[in-house]
Parts: sequence; structure tokens; C-alpha cells
Amino acid sequence: MTFELDIDAERWRRGLRAVVESTPGIVPVVKGNGYGLGRDLLAAEAKALGLGMIAVGTYAEVPGALAAFDGDVMVLTPWRPFFTDVVHDERVVHTVGRVEDIAALAAGPDPTARVLVEGETTMARHGLDRHELAAAVAALGELRVEGFAIHLPMSGDNLREAENWAAALEASQVDASTFYASHLTAGELTILRERRPQLDIRPRVGTLLWLGDLGALTVRATVLDSHLVARGERVGYRQRPMPRDGTLLIISGGTSNGIGLEAPKASAGVVQRGKSLAKGGLEAAGFSLSPFTIDGKQRWFAEPPHMQASMVFLPASVTAPQVGDRVDVAVRFTTATFDAINLR
Repeated sequence: MTFELDIDAERWRRGLRAVVESTPGIVPVVKGNGYGLGRDLLAAEAKALGLGMIAVGTYAEVPGALAAFDGDVMVLTPWRPFFTDVVHDERVVHTVGRVEDIAALAAGPDPTARVLVEGETTMARHGLDRHELAAAVAALGELRVEGFAIHLPMSGDNLREAENWAAALEASQVDASTFYASHLTAGELTILRERRPQLDIRPRVGTLLWLGDLGALTVRATVLDSHLVARGERVGYRQRPMPRDGTLLIISGGTSNGIGLEAPKASAGVVQRGKSLAKGGLEAAGFSLSPFTIDGKQRWFAEPPHMQASMVFLPASVTAPQVGDRVDVAVRFTTATFDAINLR
């Protein structure tokens, strides 16, 4: 176990409680890689917080959620008739966003399924157009509408768009008093509740909840090997020459862990290399900054990261860590995979 996430459990859980207490009606989102922490852990934490519903991304994530959580499980990806992994369970709430899908689900093997009707926002991903609401109601049959949902972008006038959809919902015949929304700020939620007191507004929250206090999360990688290198010496798969004397560190964590999923871009032309050289940086040699911090500074990749390890160049002026030492890593948690997650 060499690429690890350490969680200050008390601090992290204190942050979770603070978010839940300040966010009435919160529905935790537990999807994908579980924001780096793992879906099972997040589902268990949602259960411990006494919450009655979580949201998952896809139907493939539903069985694990049902096993780890004893409340309702909302599926964010809209139901489609060609899905082969749909889970029919009384605790599952399906999302529907096309009139034809509503009709197909109502005529299928689970005609009384619980559904969430979704409206299409400027996000332009899934959902019904405002003008389709009447047709959607007509197609519902015996499906049980649990609420209405919108998924908003992360920028723009989200409050105005949410208000417009709330007004459209009230003007329609959709029998739903619960209004689920993603990406509204605390202030926007307060205003929306004041203006639409007849609606039970429930925010779906992921990042702000699970990663709200990054200070409780520490990612460290282990130095696996260390080599002294001289200027001009060629190393790695691509046999790039070292820009100066120093130390080549082999550190755990590569593309399979979410490190450098997009390969660092080398400068491709004489002019661009000249511009990089003028800046006096290692970019002129085709290097890119790594997420590994050593001696207080982010250090350079010697070449794009490998699958399970990275090659990092350290100038001779810096004291190199020893083999077996751990170094700090900055990661994008939504794409990170760890060898171990340690609650301390």
C-alpha cells in the first residue's frame, strides 16, 4: 500500500455534520469513485448521519447503495428502455426526462415505479422541455411521482432558472411538491424557499459535503527508488535528457491512481520551445509540473507518469527524500484511486 489517503475522521465527520445541519432536506450524492473516498464509505456515513435518501449516478451503482444504505436510492441518470441493469426495488427512485421513456416505463414490468420528473436546464444534458410537461403527465399512468428535479450548471443565474422551473411546475399538472435541485448556493436556496414556500426544496449535494474540508484529507505517496542523474543523461520510456544534475525519484502513483490522466504536453515547435526557454523553466525540456510536493515545492515530472508510478526530477540543490519516505500529493479526488484509505 503506497499511494494512500489519510482521513482525519473526527474533523471530516464534524464537517459533514455541519453541512447537513446547515442544509435542510439535503440529499447526499454518492456516485462515481465516491469522490475518491469510495461509495460504500459515503453510503455508510450518510446512514450514520440519519439521512433518508442518497443519490447515485447510474444503475450499476444501485445494488451497492441498497446494501450499504437503508433509505431510498435516487438514480441521477435518466431511465432508458435499452438499459439492461435497471434495478426494480421499492427503495429505488428512477429519473425520467423524455415523454417516450415515461410511457415505456409505465407500460413495462414495474408500472407503479417511483419516479422523479426532470426538467432540462441550460445545462442541456437531460430532461423535459417546459412545453412537454403536459404530455409527460398524460404518459405517467400509475407511475408514482416523487418529485421534480433540475440539474443546474455551475455558473450563471441559477436562482432565476430555478425560479422559472418552480413556476413552470406550479403551472403544470405535475403532482409534485418536492423540488430537487443541484448546484444552488445556500443563499439561493434560502431565497427560493422564501419565494416558493409551498415547495419542499431538497438540494442534492456531493462535493460540498464530502470534500468540503480538504484539510481533513491528506494524500501521500511513497518514494520507491532514487537515482543520481547528471545533466544530459537520458532516462525513462522516452529517454529524455536531464536538464541539470540532480536526483530522479520514482514515486508511487500513476495514471491508474488518477495522476496525470492527460499526458503532460511537451512544447512542439522551435518557436514554442524558445518561448519556454525564455521563461527559464524546465518546460523547454518537455517537462510538466507534477502534483508531488517535496521540500515545500511542487516538483517536475521527468516524463509523463506511468501506470502505477511517476518519475520526478529533483535539482541537486534540494535534499532528496529517502526510499520509503512519504511525500504529499495534490489530487483531483473525483478521478483519484487510492491503494488504501485510512480513517484515523
